[in-house]
Amino acid sequence: MSFLDQLKAKKKCLKSTVTNITHADGSQKQILLTKTGDEVLETSRVQLKSKTYGFIVDTKPDFVPACISDDFLYLGSQDAVTQENVQKYKFTDILSIGIETPPSDIDSNAIRTHYVACLDLPETCLEAIVRQSNQIICDVHERTGRILIHCNAGVSRSSTICIAYLILEHKMSFDVAFALVKSKRECIRPNDGFLKQLKQMDHSNGV
Repeated sequence: MSFLDQLKAKKKCLKSTVTNITHADGSQKQILLTKTGDEVLETSRVQLKSKTYGFIVDTKPDFVPACISDDFLYLGSQDAVTQENVQKYKFTDILSIGIETPPSDIDSNAIRTHYVACLDLPETCLEAIVRQSNQIICDVHERTGRILIHCNAGVSRSSTICIAYLILEHKMSFDVAFALVKSKRECIRPNDGFLKQLKQMDHSNGV
């Protein structure tokens, strides 16, 4: 038997194999593929019992905001937007960065809400975003109000806005501003593109 004939013979004797298929919604199915002659047949399909998701599930709500500056500037996740926190911390304003103010039980007539569009992508230009956000923050400060700044997780976008505010309005260096915000909320992590732009905002350069 020639080598080619041997390969053809082995091709017809391939072992069955089990393959897991993950769909866009995170659900998974397990299928058994069997080689029969020159055809590959799906001989069985099993829905996996384990609960799976196509995204990270936040199982630990983050309700407590961090006071960043002068008992008026607070940073948190969207979980911190609650009527309880509004009353406890005496918030007068909520600034939502890149995510609409989440539905909650807050009294919208008793607090001002603001929204600034911002994608959490390294290539997002911060100049206009920071200018708009700083104007809102400064206005709250002048009114002697208290503002909660949040995004989705309170890790990248909203922390970036807080750091930019300290650099541009309080004339801090990037290192000092970053260290201050991180000391108040340890989980912060602006994306690499944001970090690069924040470093360029050092008070010696401006924006």
